[in-house]
This record gives sequence, structure tokens and C-alpha cells, in this order.
Amino acid sequence: MPVTCVIGLQWGDEAKGKLVDLLTDRHDIVVRYQGGANAGHTVVRDGRKFKLSLIPSGIFRPEVQCVVAAGVVLNPASVLGEIDGLRNLGIKVAENLMISDRCHVIFPWHVEEDRLLEQQCGDEPIGTTLRGIGPCYRDKVGRGLAVRLGDMFRPGFEAQVERIIGAKRDVFSALGSAAGAAIDAKQVAAQYRGYAERLAPHVADTTAYLLDAVEAGRRLLFEGAQGALLDIDHGTFPFVTSSNSSGVGVSVGSGVPGRYISKVFGVIKAYSTRVGGGPLPTEQDNAIGQQIRDRGNEYGTVTKRPRRCGWFDAVAARYTARLSGVDSLAVMLLDVLSELPEVKICTAYELDGRKITNFPGHADDLRRVTPVYETLPGWRDDITGAVRLDQLPTNARKYVDRISELLGRPVGVVSVGPDRRQTIFAE
Repeated sequence: MPVTCVIGLQWGDEAKGKLVDLLTDRHDIVVRYQGGANAGHTVVRDGRKFKLSLIPSGIFRPEVQCVVAAGVVLNPASVLGEIDGLRNLGIKVAENLMISDRCHVIFPWHVEEDRLLEQQCGDEPIGTTLRGIGPCYRDKVGRGLAVRLGDMFRPGFEAQVERIIGAKRDVFSALGSAAGAAIDAKQVAAQYRGYAERLAPHVADTTAYLLDAVEAGRRLLFEGAQGALLDIDHGTFPFVTSSNSSGVGVSVGSGVPGRYISKVFGVIKAYSTRVGGGPLPTEQDNAIGQQIRDRGNEYGTVTKRPRRCGWFDAVAARYTARLSGVDSLAVMLLDVLSELPEVKICTAYELDGRKITNFPGHADDLRRVTPVYETLPGWRDDITGAVRLDQLPTNARKYVDRISELLGRPVGVVSVGPDRRQTIFAE
């Protein structure tokens, strides 16, 4: 039985949520395995738009089990807000949602640390969403000041919170903030105990559950958050997220060994976008970039920030396709490029007088590259009604084929509009 992964190959926002929603029909379990509420997945169903940050996109199928695995950092208020919002829209959220007791928990001090530390970055901040994700992962690795979801059900939780707040007050004081003094340990502990009570029906040992599931031959779908170029170890450090957002993070976050994975979809936009700081070699800070932004509604699902837009970068996407073990490509938002007289693909970089096709490992080098472009003719046709590849305009099809050739992977999916029905499956 298939175990499938959906991995974004760029800097996030590749429309992974739509693909996961479509693939859910073919799977029994959908798993979110890393990241936090900094991820925003938008799913359009029957003209209605749903925005999710923590709950897997498979939640729209009541018969599908949705799992938030151990690698996710959890803000309880955020996930409860999503649960309530979905229920208010008539979406079932009950035993079909399971949350790992190993998830690390975000507290108010993490959000404040995020704000203070971002201020220390100077003229080019990391671009964090200020939701406490990075500081929570930092405490996870540091261990001594970390709280896991399962801890919130134990007798010593209040004492644990009081001890941590004492240490955090010293951190805030060193950063010149009086915020630590305003955090009341008893109030926070009581508030989070309340969250725990509401979340209790969903909390479980998801690692054991998923291992049992793959050994029983059940069909799993792993839903990546952010994009592979934001991977903490393999992305454009330091302008990255705080978890392994490439394909190499699937096993780390879920506890399921890679040997069970049979299919990896690499999701790419037909162009490039990025939010926040860091290099974007093909960025078009001009009328072309603004046209792409407006046609693609390139504003953050979570933050509402305008995304930086540019031409498709095949050097970067080929690197992450290899890194993530991609079998098949999903080219999303192809319709956004309609009406352009010509389209460009970055096929190489020039760095210090040399032409290179490998992705640089240091952000400073990536900032200094000059893109080498290949120009293809555009298309004026409306492609939003196409249901087969042979219904695409010749130039649109050539563009898709060229991306496939440059990345060395077949294209299995092409999205021509926001609705789930506006999707071409080529395989």
C-alpha cells in the first residue's frame, strides 16, 4: 500500500494544501510532521476557502485519520481555534484528529522571545512570523526549559511552569525587556491546564499509532509544511525555519522510517516566491513581479505579508528535488503566468565569473549570484478550464516540459486554478 509524501521544493507557499486535499482520497491517514502555526495551508472546496495552520488538510474527509506528529510544535490556543472554526463550518473534528503527546508546546514567553530576538537581527531580519516557533524549538533542543503536550496532564506541571518562568525572566532581563515580570506562573499554568482538558480527546502516542499503521499496510500521506529551501540544516541558513522542512525531515518528525515511503511529490509554483529576509536570486522587484503577485494573490496565508516574486529557479528546485527524493513534480499556479508575453527560467548561476548549476550552501554566495535565464514564449490563453495536458496551449505545455527536463523528474500534476477541480493529473 502506498505511503506518500508531499514536499514543497521552494521557500514555502507552493499550494501544498490543495494537493494534499486531492490526494487524501487515496489515503487512510494524513500526517503533519513538522513546523507549527507559522505554516498556512489554503484549501478551496466548492468555492469556499479554508485556511489551516496546524490541522492536516485531510480533515475535510471525516473517514480519514488526521495526525499531528511529534515533530510539530503546538500552540494549544491556535489548534483549538482551528478546531472551533472548522466545527462552526460543519467540518467534523473528533476522533478523526490525533495529536502526539510528544509535541512541544508554545507558551507566551516563546512569542515574546521571538519578538525580542528578531529585533537583534538588524537591517535584515530572519522574517519569523513571531508566533514563538523558533524559541520553542530552541527550548526543545536545550531540553531543560521545554514542555511537551503530555507534560500538561501530569501532577508536576504547575511547578514546571514556575521554574521555567523564573529562568525566562533572566533571559528577558538580559534582552532589556520587563515582559518576564508580567507573566504570572499560576495564571499560565491554569490556562494551559484548561487547554489540556479540551485537547485530551485528541492526545495520543502517534509514533506507535503510525508504526502500527505502516506495518499493517495502511495508506499514509505525509504533509510537509513550509518549503525545502527553508530547511534548518539544508536551506538558505540563517533565513530558514526551525525544523527540517525538506523530505529528510519526514522520518525525524513522524517516527516512521524512510523505508516505508513509496512516493514523493515535489510541489513547485510555476514561478518563485519568498516571504521575509534572505536571498531570492530571480526576484523581480518590478512590474512583472507585481503582476505575478496580484494574479497569484501572493500574500501570506498566516501573516498577510506580500510575498517577493520572481521567475522560476530551476537550480534551486533541482537541488531540493534531489534532497527530498522526489519521484514526481506538481506544478502549481501555472495559470498565474498566463497573459505574459514571455516567461523565463533560471537554468544556472554565475558566481565570481564561473557558471554553476549547484545550489550554493551559504546565503552570502547565493546573494551574489547572477541568474542565467532561458526565455520561452508566453501564452495568452485562459487555461483555467483545462482538464488534460493536451488541452494546455502549446507554449504552456513547453514550459511545463522544460521544467521537468531541468529538474530531471516527470510532472505528475498541473494546477490551473485555485479550486480542487482545476487540477490535471498526468499520471
